[in-house]
Amino acid sequence: MDPELATLASTAATTMVGLLASDGWETARDWVGRLWRRARQPERVGTLEGELVATRDEVRVAREGGDADTEQQLAAAWNIQLRRLLTSSPELAHEVRRMVEEMRAMAAEAGSRAPRVDMRARATGHGRVYQAGRDQRINERE
Repeated sequence: MDPELATLASTAATTMVGLLASDGWETARDWVGRLWRRARQPERVGTLEGELVATRDEVRVAREGGDADTEQQLAAAWNIQLRRLLTSSPELAHEVRRMVEEMRAMAAEAGSRAPRVDMRARATGHGRVYQAGRDQRINERE
């Protein structure tokens, strides 16, 4: 596969899966349907939309549990789907790029509506402070 298309598929998958946990998830669903219809694979649209809804549920559970690995694995699964699509219909690359930009704009807009978080901490002696405005993973070995 062309390296540029491979990168595009990866970027699109990561962006799409990231959008699933937000109010913009329906845009991702519509995006998937449009792409596969344009690739002349309308028979797959219903199945893929169902998979997207299942992915959305898994992303939400993963985020609530602080499980970043699951979200990465889900993006990898959609990356495979998008690579196959772009391999069979490379002419859709321009549409995928445009849709990635739309989804990134939606994600940025959703992020701007997030409440501001100010944190302050102070550790003395051998104390440690762990703070996070969102997910946090700490792996310490003593």
